[in-house]
Amino acid sequence: MTHIKHNNQFHLAHLTSLILACILPAMVCAQVTDPRERAIRKLLQSTMMINQLYVDTVNLDRQVEDAITGMLSKLDPHSTYTNPRDTRRLTEPLQGNFDGIGVQFNMLEDTLLVIQTVAKGPSEKAGIVAGDRIVSVNDTAIAGVKMSREDIMSRLRGPRGTKVHLGVVRRGISDTLAFNITRDRIPINSVDAAFMLRPGIGLIRFSNFAATTHEEVTQAIERLKKQGMKSLVLDLQGNSGGYLGASAELANEFLEKGDMVVYTQGRDGARTSEYHSEGKGLFREGRLVVLVDEYSASAAEILAGAIQDQDRGIIVGRRTFGKGLVQRPLELEDGSMIRLTIARYYTPSGRCIQKPYSKGDAKTYARDVVERYNRGELTSADSIHFPDSLRYRTLRQRRIVYGGGGIMPDLFVPLDTARYTRLYRELNARSYIINASLKYMDAHRDALRQRYPDFETFATNFTPEEDYLAEIIAQAETKDKLKPADDDERQRTISSLALTLKALIARDLWDMSEYFQIIYEHDPVVQAALETLTK
Repeated sequence: MTHIKHNNQFHLAHLTSLILACILPAMVCAQVTDPRERAIRKLLQSTMMINQLYVDTVNLDRQVEDAITGMLSKLDPHSTYTNPRDTRRLTEPLQGNFDGIGVQFNMLEDTLLVIQTVAKGPSEKAGIVAGDRIVSVNDTAIAGVKMSREDIMSRLRGPRGTKVHLGVVRRGISDTLAFNITRDRIPINSVDAAFMLRPGIGLIRFSNFAATTHEEVTQAIERLKKQGMKSLVLDLQGNSGGYLGASAELANEFLEKGDMVVYTQGRDGARTSEYHSEGKGLFREGRLVVLVDEYSASAAEILAGAIQDQDRGIIVGRRTFGKGLVQRPLELEDGSMIRLTIARYYTPSGRCIQKPYSKGDAKTYARDVVERYNRGELTSADSIHFPDSLRYRTLRQRRIVYGGGGIMPDLFVPLDTARYTRLYRELNARSYIINASLKYMDAHRDALRQRYPDFETFATNFTPEEDYLAEIIAQAETKDKLKPADDDERQRTISSLALTLKALIARDLWDMSEYFQIIYEHDPVVQAALETLTK
């Protein structure tokens, strides 16, 4: 037994040396003294040993991906690895476009229902209209087969210039219609809404900072100024961030020449970059309010921090997420990507935006917003405590602001935990509300368009029927045993349902701006901004 074990050790050592001699001749032949080179050699040795000698066949690509993921998991929470497929999915919204057929859709009872077609896009040109049901793609059924949304999207998307054959069912026509559509470049817009909140007061809401965000927002500013905008509400609630450059470009629209927007520092403490305003912006004089919440992050925090530190406007809402780490995207040859943290963001006054974290503890980091809620930070400003060491002053008015993670608003607006009832939240989570809006639109689309030729008429006169709202609650009770605790909860739920359904129907008849015009009439953060501007 000892002799066999000795031979196995000999063969293992021999095979390992042979493998390394083939792939790492320089490292094998030379004595390695650099600790970093020794670590790399050890990793490669281990990978090749497992691949060549393990008793079962191993997937080398998966091994390498697991190794990369494992290494990054021991660093900060924002250094990540994505495979080629996920990389494409994550970068599309920031690139500002993708290749496809140009429809907005939702799933209604396992069937793709077209909500809108992209203006001048491939589907509109081919004759697809809102309300159409796409039931097949290239002769493969996608309706009634419980196909995932992701699978459906992958079938509709494809390189520009390629063709896709669609089977479409249209209300009032018994036969399935056939459409041959040539895919094209489809824009992804950052701006969700841009409209006049009140005479003289405009609002612009956008969801991220992408390659096209600066152009989209400047176009919205110009459009609203023509409508008489003197004051602006910039809505960054839920804005997850994006490109640093897009944030710096946008800050230029509000700040004076030479005003610092943000700077970054690397591991040696030296500043790696600084961004300053050029002073040629479209909105450097009107009153400005920036809305933020606990999900405003990264580039959104850079913009809010610059506006606050330069005393350019008022920040309203709740303390932002606290994501102040700079990631450099490093593309690998197979299309995968490592996003590696290389620096930290700092506001003009010197505040670090990044909240504290422990390396390798992504779970605790991910629960931070939940812990803020449990500590009462989202419902009471008095629950938020900053040590004196984190005290900073704004650059013009010398107001006190705080660092230590995120941007603390000038005007705190608590989370309204009583705004929606338990029953409403359950109905929303189980898709009863969105499905009800889709069914209502499907049955009344033509009548609604005839009755309400413009949004103003709709906003003033339309109210969902009480019977229809009651039917939603009755269906939920029958199907999932969801019912109101008492009459008060029932009435409050119906009131919320009426508002949300009205907004969803407005979105389907027009667009997201109309949706938010209805929703924001009852939004406490927006109303606080209005109060600030009208004082």
